[in-house]
Amino acid sequence: MTHYHAAVWIDHHEARIVSFNPDEHATATLQHHQAVKHTQHSAGKSRNWRAPEDPAYYEEVAKSLDGFGEVLIVGPANAKFAFLKHLQAKHPALATKVVGIETVDHPTDGELTNYARAYFHKKDRTLPQL
Repeated sequence: MTHYHAAVWIDHHEARIVSFNPDEHATATLQHHQAVKHTQHSAGKSRNWRAPEDPAYYEEVAKSLDGFGEVLIVGPANAKFAFLKHLQAKHPALATKVVGIETVDHPTDGELTNYARAYFHKKDRTLPQL
């Protein structure tokens, strides 16, 4: 069966894609292969580490989303916004299929699938009925 809906959970280290229809779902994981930048602060300040923005990584994720009718982008931080900007600049047709962008921490694949199903179910109910 084909899947119309997809959700991508993305951060600077990996992207997890779930796609589904009413009867089944599939998952895929893409790893970011760049070196990680580490930043540490002293005296109780926050520690931050992330990979640099990488257009090649975003291209790989975009390729994985090709063919879906609607896409939800989720993630814990700024990578989801950087990915959307990449889509708008490099893949405008795919960017028009993005129906939402949400902050979601670090769900399991099952939690991500359930979140996406609930999101699309709610979204589909709010569309005008023909």
